[in-house]
Amino acid sequence: MDTNANMFSSGYFTFTFDNNTDELGSGEEDNFTGLCFEEENEDFNRIFLPTIFCIIFLTGIVGNGLVIFVMGFQKKLKSITDKYRVHLSVADLLFVISLPFWSVDAVISWYFGEVLCKIVHIVYTVNLYSSVLILAFISLDRYLAIVHATNSQRARKLLAKRIVYFGVWLPALVLTIPDIMFARVTEIGGKYMCQRFYTNLSWQIPFQFQQILVGLVLPGLIILTCYCIIISKLSKSKGHQKRKALKTTVILIVAFFACWLPYYIVLTIDTFILLRYIKRGCSFELLVRKWITITESLAFFHCCLNPILYAFLGAKFKTSAQNALTSVSRGSSLKILSKGKRAGHSSVSTESESSSFHSS
Repeated sequence: MDTNANMFSSGYFTFTFDNNTDELGSGEEDNFTGLCFEEENEDFNRIFLPTIFCIIFLTGIVGNGLVIFVMGFQKKLKSITDKYRVHLSVADLLFVISLPFWSVDAVISWYFGEVLCKIVHIVYTVNLYSSVLILAFISLDRYLAIVHATNSQRARKLLAKRIVYFGVWLPALVLTIPDIMFARVTEIGGKYMCQRFYTNLSWQIPFQFQQILVGLVLPGLIILTCYCIIISKLSKSKGHQKRKALKTTVILIVAFFACWLPYYIVLTIDTFILLRYIKRGCSFELLVRKWITITESLAFFHCCLNPILYAFLGAKFKTSAQNALTSVSRGSSLKILSKGKRAGHSSVSTESESSSFHSS
């Protein structure tokens, strides 16, 4: 495997390598960055990342799996909101399935080959963008349903049935191009690393700005604008259901920004360091990298929160879940009973045959 990469980017940190030698860096600042890399506290990642990823994996599999399971028992998705729930749960479920690979990578090394390296990076990127864009679509749907309740049904159906594919999944797939181009396995210091290795800063910086724009700014503005208008509308209404809807709306806004804002703040600081708007310093860079690791990992908890916020809190979903579980338990009971009947019938037949044999 190639050990002569120019720039290493993990999503957690970035390093530069000389094109013509095996030495880290091509100048004073790059050598300095290399020294920071050698001093990176890998012990922290070995403990912190697998622990967090294990929690997210278990809760994410159960939560999103249950949503898909319940929706699967409905012959027809009953509402537009249900369609978005399925999209969101599929995106989150795909992501949590990739977490065991990252855990092994953090603890030991990458042993899964270059093809799987690209696939795992692609899954990460698709979830990163699709989940937040779906949340933006949900907020837009809620805005139409509440603010323009009388004449928005056609627009809502169009968004949920067709535009969601062009507005969410297509952009998410297109934005995996950096992973297809740059994600690969490289041996560094006796350890195989599955990361994006950029050729120079002219690639790295635009892609980080793209991530900030599409991952936070654009969906964040849509979510904030739609829900603020919804809050204004609901605050003028009376009744228990309206107050409950208002409370849920505030929780959705807080949850989105609580998950993602800390990560993108630190990522913006890292981008400014690359642009040299912020003075480099080894201890400061190490601190930024550690906080990118922490905040990005905590942002992954959105995979666990989404089923709770967008499904389990709804009364209709609870009813659908109870019906699905009741159907499963009834199905299991019927199977047991049918097996018991068949066994009893077999026993009676055997006894009948035995008695007729003896009588003969």
